[in-house]
Amino acid sequence: MRYKRTFRYVICRIIRHGVIWVAIAFAVFPALFIIGTSFNPANSINSTGIFPAKPTLDNYKSLLFGANSVFAMWMWNTLKICFVTSSISVFLCALGAYAFSRFRFPGRRAGLLMILLVQMFPQTLGMTAIFLIMVWFNKNFPLLGLNTHSGLIFVYLGGAIGFNTWLMKGYFDSIPRSLEEAAFVDGATPFRTFLSIVLPLAKPILVVVFIIQFIATYSEYMIASTLLKGDNMYTLAVGLRLFVGQHYDDRWGPFAAAGVLGSLVIVAIFYSLQGQIVSGLTGGALKE
Repeated sequence: MRYKRTFRYVICRIIRHGVIWVAIAFAVFPALFIIGTSFNPANSINSTGIFPAKPTLDNYKSLLFGANSVFAMWMWNTLKICFVTSSISVFLCALGAYAFSRFRFPGRRAGLLMILLVQMFPQTLGMTAIFLIMVWFNKNFPLLGLNTHSGLIFVYLGGAIGFNTWLMKGYFDSIPRSLEEAAFVDGATPFRTFLSIVLPLAKPILVVVFIIQFIATYSEYMIASTLLKGDNMYTLAVGLRLFVGQHYDDRWGPFAAAGVLGSLVIVAIFYSLQGQIVSGLTGGALKE
């Protein structure tokens, strides 16, 4: 009987590990294929694979040091927009989440439900309205109009606050109110308590929201391609489309190389902040 249990345990363990390895291979294969394509001298995607026949660094050299390369400009534009959008989003969401978590006011629950309801509709559904609003800004406030990075950041912030505020609010609920009450006794104002007590304790969820917004902005294509025009204004996601935009002028090698270099930013952020991500996502699992 004991041998049967041992045999079943071994079989179940082999099956579990087999499923895990299949899932890992399924997830890793596209990344390996792109890496292999980036070292392939041929621009045709039909002749590439994970292990190219004659690997070369020419795609990376042309991308970084080519005479007409604007990859560095695209990366700078993308990082600038992502960092500014994510930083402002974290601060605004923290203010809103703290208000919903600590204060009681008319319309509080309705406001939370409205925030959640609005997030059910993707921002791209309002592209026509967004474009018309940006045209109006372009006439009256050119700094926030079409083909400006500040205008694009303004649009991204409008779609970022809802879900992130809800996520932060759950984490703020887990922070004991007694800490703030002790600060009030010592004469601290609510805003001072928010800056000195709550925000340091909420660092994990701030990091999570920053990363979520950073990745969403980093990979966004639809809105950026609509509002930005000109090679020097493009973000990385929009600029990469130029490599494979025409059937007879495809450059899959540089396209893959740019994808590999662009992904290193996300990998570095995840690797450096992975501890904060885990604690931030699990710390706010409280029922209101």
